Amino acid sequence: MTDFETYDVVLLVEQALSPADARQVRSLHDSLEQPVTYHVLLPIEDAAARVESAMGTLGAGELTVSPALALDEDELAAVRADCVDRSAHDLAATLAALSEAGATAEGVVISDPPVDALAAAVVAHDAQEAIILTQPHVVAEFFHVDWTSKARRKIGVPVLHLLEHENFDEQSGGSGEGITGL
Repeated sequence: MTDFETYDVVLLVEQALSPADARQVRSLHDSLEQPVTYHVLLPIEDAAARVESAMGTLGAGELTVSPALALDEDELAAVRADCVDRSAHDLAATLAALSEAGATAEGVVISDPPVDALAAAVVAHDAQEAIILTQPHVVAEFFHVDWTSKARRKIGVPVLHLLEHENFDEQSGGSGEGITGL
């Protein structure tokens, strides 16, 4: 047994974990003798991006939003509230999936930049490890501006990047979308 009473892992996720993702994360720590606690961080959905995508792409020559597409403060507040509700729902689903996989987990919805929140949580929980679970982001990973690359530069614990909805074989064997060797 190590010097740690509890093995703390900070888990940064983009969206709700599926039961399979939760089992896969939990399997990483099955062999540890001490109890493991997962501290889940789920960034709040970006309301501005949601509004932008709902409005569609503006034409190349258009520099302003049509008055018909502009949202008033009440409509924008409703979109923001919906984003908070969706994020809270995804966090609850993630915590339930981890619990069903036999894990002890707690979590929060974050509004800070994800890597900053991850670094702060690692310090706050005196975590021994960080796991980032995302969808594949080929371009960001190639240029090392993805969450994992940023976190590896910022925090002093091991950082593991897993891809959602891919098992370990798919991520390492080249049959899935996971990228190795970057």
